[in-house]
Amino acid sequence: MDVPKYLKYSKDHEWANYDEDDGVVVVGITDYAQEKIGDITYVELPEEGDDAEKGASFAEIEHHKGVEDVYSPVSGRIFEVNTALSESPELVNQDPFDEGWLAKIEPSDLSELDDMMSAEDYEEYVKELREDED
Repeated sequence: MDVPKYLKYSKDHEWANYDEDDGVVVVGITDYAQEKIGDITYVELPEEGDDAEKGASFAEIEHHKGVEDVYSPVSGRIFEVNTALSESPELVNQDPFDEGWLAKIEPSDLSELDDMMSAEDYEEYVKELREDED
């Protein structure tokens, strides 16, 4: 399982990365999440300009077993969405941290990222989840 150290993580298995150059938070789902979901068949993204609310669903990922909500790690405005996913939703499976990102959000309160886990904390969290599954 890949857990890049420079990202922040949620208990709902989203990752977030603040891009200082653009002033946006890039959001996607973790490697663990895409592994658990399996083959992704469709990604429903918000519209650019929509409002995102921390902790609220802002996207949906469809797969052979059902649909999963994706929750925003910060409140703000949807700045950009990854339009490549409409043609190639499998990018989330193949490269969840680069080509498979979901949205970029202009945060209204950057300190909301402080509520997220570090890579080390997320790895420990997933380890506990896997132990509970056994």
